[in-house]
Amino acid sequence: MSLDKVEQWFAAQLTSLQEQGIRKGHEKVITGIKAAENGLGPRYILEGYCDREFLRMNSNSYLGLSLHPQVIKTEAEAAEKYGTGSGAVRFISGTYQPHKDLEMRLAEFHGRESAMLFSAAYATMMGVLPQFISEDTLVVSDALNHSCIINAIRLSHPARKEVYAHANIDALDNILVANKGGVKRVCVVTDGIFSMRGDHAQIDKINACCKQHEEDYEEGIITVVDDSHGVGAFGSRGRGSEEVTGGRADILIATLGKSLGVNGGYVVASSTVIDYLRETSPFYIYSNPITPAEAAASLSALNILDSPEGLLLVGRLRRLSIQLRAGLERLGYETLPGEHPIVPIFVRDTAKTSALVAYLFAHNILVTGLNYPVVPKGEQEIRLQVCADHTENDLDYLLDKLSSFKGEPC
Repeated sequence: MSLDKVEQWFAAQLTSLQEQGIRKGHEKVITGIKAAENGLGPRYILEGYCDREFLRMNSNSYLGLSLHPQVIKTEAEAAEKYGTGSGAVRFISGTYQPHKDLEMRLAEFHGRESAMLFSAAYATMMGVLPQFISEDTLVVSDALNHSCIINAIRLSHPARKEVYAHANIDALDNILVANKGGVKRVCVVTDGIFSMRGDHAQIDKINACCKQHEEDYEEGIITVVDDSHGVGAFGSRGRGSEEVTGGRADILIATLGKSLGVNGGYVVASSTVIDYLRETSPFYIYSNPITPAEAAASLSALNILDSPEGLLLVGRLRRLSIQLRAGLERLGYETLPGEHPIVPIFVRDTAKTSALVAYLFAHNILVTGLNYPVVPKGEQEIRLQVCADHTENDLDYLLDKLSSFKGEPC
């Protein structure tokens, strides 16, 4: 047997991606981190560029907790105590005390009865959503939902699937009206923070719309929200989209790998729902959990978030995000209003987006360009991400380079 024939097809696909300007190419490898000093935030050293120090504007570690001394110390101590891995899936012998402690704390933090850990936030959505979808279920999804939601729906094989225009509650209402009598159950699923734009779902309005129609469906309407970019980064207390909107999801999914700075995903809900998921979700049953050390580090990070220090970090993150948006608007760049640390620059052209990414890299700034098909055609952008360990000087440097770029050909 040979891969020769199929590799020709693979090579053609790679060539096509290259010609479209959307091939990701080789990954940049971080080989070191220079600590913050002299009014500047951390700088990153890349393989092959060892004489350069990069400002990183594409990190999800919104609160800078991945570099927090207490979080690092806690993970190291837990690794010494429990080893580097769990050695089994949870239901065999892979559940350690840090897993249980973290789940209890996450449930408390979100005001739920119970919580459940997964190996990643993507795996959480893939492992959770299909368990709420039967052959008599309608799934309703926001048009800009994340890839994990789209693929979880594909895995589920619902009776029907509907997509409503981004954040359009009237469109959601029309779908719920049109499908009365056709299915027994509805599952409405949305991102809390939309990862490409930094805007958020109006969870309160989604709930009000669903409540109007719930009696028309035999098994009711379930709301599922993935707030991976919201928890820790949005709201004055870092409770995410639920805090900002006053709404509450039936099923809330989030991550340990962004604001909390570690690794893994989780879901919080009623104790009955979590017990059901532990018995039915293959991504939980057949996968090793995050390591005990990661669980301990995540608990440490969560406790920092839920403390006076965390409130200061969340407040600083908000101020820096506002500063960056104001600077972009002053320079004439197109962005979106808001206070979330995802700050998009809409370039609306693939070649120009790639040129801006390359220009900023040449000036020691790491950013992410988002081109079709990751985003719709005409919505190509640079996604800037602010972190609490950035400084005002860092943002001033970025804005200065963006100001210079405007006069250069794309």
